[in-house]
Amino acid sequence: MSKNKTDKKLKKQVKHKILSFLSQHPNTPYSEKQIAKKIGFHQPMKRKIAAKFILELLDDEKLVFSNGGFKINEENASNNSNSSSNEGIIEFVKSGSAYILIEDGEDIYIHRGNTLTALNGDTVRYRMNDDGRRRKPEAKVTEVVKRYKKEFVGTIEVSKKFAFVIPNNRKVHIDFFVDLKKLNGAKDGDKVIVEMINWPEKISNPFGKVIKVLGKAGETDTEINAIMEDFELPYEFPQRILDEAKNISTEITKEEIEKRRDFRKITTLTIDPFDAKDFDDAISFEKLENGNYEIGIHIADVSHYVTENTLVDQEARVRGTSVYLVDRVVPMLPEILSNQLCSLRPNEEKLAFSAVFELTETAEIKNSWYGRTVINSDRRFTYEEAQERIETKEGDYQSEINILNDLAQIMRKARMETGALNIETTEVKFVVENGKPIGVKLKQSKLAHKLVEEFMLLANKNVARHIGIPKKGEIKYPLMYRVHDNPSPERLADLELFVKDLGYQIKEVKGKPISYALNNLLTEAKENDEINFVGPMVIRSMAKAVYTCKNIGHYGLAFDYYAHFTSPIRRYPDLEVHRVLQNFLDKTPVITSESAMEDSAKYFSGQEKKATEAERASIKFMQVVYMADKIGEEFDGIVSGVATYGIFVEITDNKCEGLIKTNNITQDKFIFEADTKKMVGQRFGEELKTGTNVKVKVTRIDMLNRTIDFDLVNIMD
Repeated sequence: MSKNKTDKKLKKQVKHKILSFLSQHPNTPYSEKQIAKKIGFHQPMKRKIAAKFILELLDDEKLVFSNGGFKINEENASNNSNSSSNEGIIEFVKSGSAYILIEDGEDIYIHRGNTLTALNGDTVRYRMNDDGRRRKPEAKVTEVVKRYKKEFVGTIEVSKKFAFVIPNNRKVHIDFFVDLKKLNGAKDGDKVIVEMINWPEKISNPFGKVIKVLGKAGETDTEINAIMEDFELPYEFPQRILDEAKNISTEITKEEIEKRRDFRKITTLTIDPFDAKDFDDAISFEKLENGNYEIGIHIADVSHYVTENTLVDQEARVRGTSVYLVDRVVPMLPEILSNQLCSLRPNEEKLAFSAVFELTETAEIKNSWYGRTVINSDRRFTYEEAQERIETKEGDYQSEINILNDLAQIMRKARMETGALNIETTEVKFVVENGKPIGVKLKQSKLAHKLVEEFMLLANKNVARHIGIPKKGEIKYPLMYRVHDNPSPERLADLELFVKDLGYQIKEVKGKPISYALNNLLTEAKENDEINFVGPMVIRSMAKAVYTCKNIGHYGLAFDYYAHFTSPIRRYPDLEVHRVLQNFLDKTPVITSESAMEDSAKYFSGQEKKATEAERASIKFMQVVYMADKIGEEFDGIVSGVATYGIFVEITDNKCEGLIKTNNITQDKFIFEADTKKMVGQRFGEELKTGTNVKVKVTRIDMLNRTIDFDLVNIMD
């Protein structure tokens, strides 16, 4: 995080504490020194900081000076962030307590008894409870202003006189009471969608009615559809959307080809997962007379087929992204488009939007070109087939693939030298038959994957720079960038404590960004075969990448400009970038304003987050199904997390994760140490911390909550 951003956050937090305290004592004036003391700023330097912000609040007319001290300005109370009329969005945690989300500031805690009838995501009015003695800001809900949603997914329990729906989402902390007349055909144990009717303040549970029965809880189709419903992600296309998609012309006319650069006779390949159906990128290869290579990154021209404001376009915009679940893909576009018309299938003429580069043997860019093309892919490779060409130097197109691989390795090395993060993780993929997981495959990124990745990064970076850095006299076009902020010092400090306990150090390299030290850490962890839990912790210490029109660069990739251009079949932001690029090339104005584009960027970031959470939920469900018949069996595992209530363990062979509850550990009395985030045995001094090797026994599977319980058999370290 930049110093300016840190200072801004500190200012907001301190001002919040000042206003919070004074709002609880509106009639009493306090001196600067008294206020500083009440908010916990006792040291002289901190008192100076408090005094500075008090004066700023006075200038902003949030405070008034009266009778020798400072008081809240009651005339501006309605604008005061601590008055009873203050509004915010509430987010619950599993315990039933909650927080008011404060942008660029410290979230406000709300005890579970002070949430009124609020549910997760609601807009609420709240009043601060801060009396100057609390370490963190705290409030109570006084009114629910707006419901975030009224429909919830859960499992229904039916008795003789009434029924309850138990929500899937752990953040929805309350069950819904359903009258037997409002079951809509639901039976005990069904997964349903319940609509909240009302929630009187003095009643402990909200009233609801069943509006849709998804099926029997525990069945794969039911649970996967329930996950999509829970995250408000559509999983079926309305018939009118399918009809419009079906009627889109498939003809590539001579007139259309003449408008485009023709790559049909240039060697062109696709490299994708073995089970992929939507091929949205291809790479062309041609050696030039001067010894350089012309490499084309060709992307499906979705914008040719999906024009703005059509029904298909509107549906794609709402979805924002394809969702990749364990056993299926829920596409952003109807399959007639994603898997057929737009997909760059081999030996078929296809329309593309391309970024073409002239590269030297050392991957130096000599020239670049951007525009619409027509291609004809010569060969569809799986990653495994391409990897075989790289390893054996044999097979069709091995020469082209190996030259591409050499160029990719040079580009990758250059990225690392400029500070890009080198994070590699193992992907877990279930083998599913008839909706049931029958095995697990562990997939690691190999050279073939990195080959494709580097050329996609090359296109994304240079498209962003081409639009984002206009030449002299050219208009600057608004663009939806993909940005990644610098990691905050606080998160890096937490990471340093974590890895120190594992025997590692984050050793900064003089004159180099912190990413060098993190890459050295990751390399060391990989050599020690501990990358699978060090890598995720490094990722957690990073900021989240998001879409925005405000370019700050991409920290993880070490790029000053970056946008998503290469996957318009499955990401709507890429489709928007295609449209802006064409406007830029044609020198026609972009109709969408930057503020409207920024609103869209926030929405797409939110949809991406939902899709990621849905994917994780589907993995968790499949883990539970896979382990359901393994109760009583023992497995080797590794501690993946530690909390006061127990220890999370990931099974080494299949990566399924479960919990050993603290109360169920019989080998010793273990106490959680918050500072070091580990369990320490009181009698024998053994430690349970992230990375500890253990043997566990499967004791319980909870299909409803998607949890696995283990018992500790012994500590292996």
